[in-house]
Amino acid sequence: MTNADLDNWFTYHSPTPVQVTQYLAIREAGKQFAEVLLAQTPASADQTVAIRKVREAVMVANQSIACGGK
Repeated sequence: MTNADLDNWFTYHSPTPVQVTQYLAIREAGKQFAEVLLAQTPASADQTVAIRKVREAVMVANQSIACGGK
């Protein structure tokens, strides 16, 4: 990890048109999976954690796009 990494991670990156399409695809896939989890698992702390992990995966995937895979 370097200061350049921190600068990259904590800087706003305006999305390109291609990145907007990528973000939308990832968010939609994450939402669909979360909907399956909601429908197929009992309401519980574990269900909440499972859905939270999907949200985290979407956020980290989008970050990888924004920050150039670093």
